[in-house]
Amino acid sequence: MGHQIVWGLTLVFAGGILNGSFAAPMKRLAQWRWENIWLIYSLSGLLILPWAVALVTVPNLMSVLHQSSGAVLAKVAIFGFAWGIGGLLFGQGIDRLGLALGFSVILGITSSFGSLLPMAILHPDQLGTRQGLSLIAGTVVMTLGLVFLAIAGKRREREQAPTGETAKRSGFAAGLIVCIFSGIFSSMLNFAFVFGEEMRKLSLQAGASTAMAGNGIWALGVSCGFVANVGYCLYLLNKNHTWGVFSGKTAGAGYIMGAILMGALWFGGIMVYGMGTDALGSLGTIVGWPEFMSIDIIAGIVWGFLGGEWKGASRAALVYCLAGIGILFLAIGVISFGNAA
Repeated sequence: MGHQIVWGLTLVFAGGILNGSFAAPMKRLAQWRWENIWLIYSLSGLLILPWAVALVTVPNLMSVLHQSSGAVLAKVAIFGFAWGIGGLLFGQGIDRLGLALGFSVILGITSSFGSLLPMAILHPDQLGTRQGLSLIAGTVVMTLGLVFLAIAGKRREREQAPTGETAKRSGFAAGLIVCIFSGIFSSMLNFAFVFGEEMRKLSLQAGASTAMAGNGIWALGVSCGFVANVGYCLYLLNKNHTWGVFSGKTAGAGYIMGAILMGALWFGGIMVYGMGTDALGSLGTIVGWPEFMSIDIIAGIVWGFLGGEWKGASRAALVYCLAGIGILFLAIGVISFGNAA
């Protein structure tokens, strides 16, 4: 495996850790409602930081946007907005289906759609090659790992829930549909990057480094997703009358910085992922996406362990969880083997 491939996979791995860690600060913001936290997070991670980084790292960014075709800009914007909707559906699906099963269904679909569909559309001739077959096999293995994690999480929820509480959960079919749509829409962020290739080439011509040339795509895509997220936050702030939380006793610098840190971790992970895909070559966004999503899941589980979410879980649940994590690492190895060609 060449040095460039190793470096690319390392960056994608690091991006997954950062992205999977973005929600960890929420544990420290217990006095704020979800909409208060999410509004500050969205402002920092989906609007301010992406455009600040793009303006610094892409020379003549406005000129790059002006030279980009309307069709490409529209695709990036539409896919970014769709990804924002997927993020909102995520919360609804988790509420209906439970954290473990919902998380596994959503991210499993996100991973497969975000890699296999772009390959089938843009590089159909690659599906039968070593890279394509390894990607398909790795996705299948990853799905198996997600099944193990879903079983682990389901057992944990049943073991930790008060007597009779798990029986109250209803609307499984509706929750499953919501999770499926969330997974499909959430994969659209990778679509925005894949179909925004023209913007990346124009950024290179403007003098951006290869590692930073995709930052303009991220800025446009996630800021369109910001519109969907902030719209829902404003709706909840008005509905729940929680604007006053920002001026209450808990509105100190610590809470604000915690929400900003969430945005920095999330966008930092996305930016590092973009750098890794560049190092992986022409199929970097397709091959790197499953690894990125797998590490994202694993990082979230690790933070869950550190936060005490698995306290009281049975040995069987822990075994399923560790087996699922091991299978995800195996999936990464299968995909990496194909890209080493």
